[in-house]
Amino acid sequence: MLVLLGAAIVLASTLGGFMLAGGQPLVLLHVSEFVVILGVAAGVLIIASPGHILKEILHKSKAAISGKAPGKSDYFELLKLLYELFMTGRRNGLIALEEHVMDPTKSAIFQKYPSLTGHPERLQFLCNGLKPVIDGKIKPDQLEDLMAAELSAKQQESEHPVHLLQLVGDSLPGIGIVAAVLGIINTMAAISEGPEAVGQKVAAALTGTLLGIFVAYGFVNPLANRIKFNDSADQLCLKCIKQAVAGFAKGLAPLTAVEIARRSLDSNVQPGADELETAVKSLGTGK
Repeated sequence: MLVLLGAAIVLASTLGGFMLAGGQPLVLLHVSEFVVILGVAAGVLIIASPGHILKEILHKSKAAISGKAPGKSDYFELLKLLYELFMTGRRNGLIALEEHVMDPTKSAIFQKYPSLTGHPERLQFLCNGLKPVIDGKIKPDQLEDLMAAELSAKQQESEHPVHLLQLVGDSLPGIGIVAAVLGIINTMAAISEGPEAVGQKVAAALTGTLLGIFVAYGFVNPLANRIKFNDSADQLCLKCIKQAVAGFAKGLAPLTAVEIARRSLDSNVQPGADELETAVKSLGTGK
């Protein structure tokens, strides 16, 4: 919602200031300029992007506009889930985790925490981290390196949509100039029509330059930055999982492993230590 609020402020400020200066909003409405600028920008994005990245851009743009990043309550649920899994493995043996990890959709533990099960990437990362622990095919130090490598790969992959949106944003002022030049060419061909016709066509050409800069710095680049922040929040969630699973694999007590993960979180989403300890001890899995 904040993205929509910001977009509304950008539009209202621009049009409001223009009208206060005596301008008429309809003067800015030149369909040909919109077709050139938005059409070329869309073409640039299609040329520069593989098909799967285009889908990811649409998905992440929609999430940035309508969704929200993980909050304190989401991390609170995640830490409780981790503790409950670790306690199950400690009390009943690591093999007891197999039924939960192999099919988390049917797991009685996972079903308690929809904030994680509703995000396939986080769920898969957690299960992939626990499987080697259950199998015993990898050393604890190797597990941490393995999860760190997977986390790094996911981080690099998440940067592609941001870079492409920034490319479009950086290109839009130049595309606006192209639209303006086309408008000037059209103006030169209409000089014989008189000053009034020439003035209208020059205004249309200048609108092209305005539109390119306005869309770039008012919408596309800020949207790319919001997606970048959302990606950072997702990466923090995966990092939290990595810290906890790696600590548990090294033999740390469940509460200690979860506490290490808690301390890796940003302060604005970090649950309090006492608050978390009280919550996990009330889960009925024991200390």
